[in-house]
Amino acid sequence: MFDGKFRTQVDAAVKPIGEGLKKSGISADHITLVGIGMSFAAAVAIGAGFLRLGFLLLVLTGIPDLLDGAVAKASGKASLRGAFFDSVSDRLTDGLLFGGIAYYLVASDGRPWVVMLPFAGYVSAAVVSYIRAKADALGFNAHTGLVERAERFILLAIGLLFADVLLLPMLAIIIVANIVTATQRFVMVWGQATQATPALNDVRELRIARRQARRKARRSEVTRSERWQTRAQNRSRNASNRNN
Repeated sequence: MFDGKFRTQVDAAVKPIGEGLKKSGISADHITLVGIGMSFAAAVAIGAGFLRLGFLLLVLTGIPDLLDGAVAKASGKASLRGAFFDSVSDRLTDGLLFGGIAYYLVASDGRPWVVMLPFAGYVSAAVVSYIRAKADALGFNAHTGLVERAERFILLAIGLLFADVLLLPMLAIIIVANIVTATQRFVMVWGQATQATPALNDVRELRIARRQARRKARRSEVTRSERWQTRAQNRSRNASNRNN
């Protein structure tokens, strides 16, 4: 939601920073790697029980996430490879953070079920991201939903900052919001795919017809070749009979 509404303003704000980093020789991939390292540090801090430090590092991980795209655009090297790397790093970052929270809950909370909250948070977030990625690959639009990664990070940060009372409720809110978002995206893509199905069926039928035509042509060629061979054999036999 935030990403869709404020992306233009954010890009304009970080553009000068991206140009400055480009001049210093720093690439977008370097910044993405820094973000992964900071996420790992945040996960370790959270798992060790230093939740305020984990909160601070979590907030700081948002900076590389903003700047890698700005540097790529400033250097004129925004590419599919960069987009792929950025997407993979986002999923890795999510896994590290939710994993750190799960480790913390196992060590600090005696209730076995609480560890399922960060696990469900990560799985539901992964489903949200997968629906959009698969929709994009199929040519459909899935740019909708209640929450995106930025909102999840904000909710997670609030939970860490007030962990004694809000960590578990925030995890529950993230799960519910992810499920709502996944449902919204699924319904949106399902509708687009349903409308596209007749056209896809027409293409499929055309391909089948072409395939059948090629097979028929090959059979005709084989039959024609067999006829020529039979005629040649008959001529050869007739010639040999005459000679005899």
